[in-house]
Amino acid sequence: MTLKDCKEGMSVKVEHIEDFALKERLMTMGIIPGAMVTVLRSAPLGDPIAVGVRSYNLAMRRDDAEKIEVTQVG
Repeated sequence: MTLKDCKEGMSVKVEHIEDFALKERLMTMGIIPGAMVTVLRSAPLGDPIAVGVRSYNLAMRRDDAEKIEVTQVG
């Protein structure tokens, strides 16, 4: 499953991030394999989505979220 497929309120664990232009930037913001991420909400038209990572919230495009593989934990 990818982060794009997650519904609001889901808690997931990052398993793998595909190689793409924003990979290093996302990793410096705390989205690394093993990190816990909570899907908070999405914009009215569905893009972008807001996720909680560590102690802050991050907005992310669905195209970018599609490149992050996750597993559900809660």
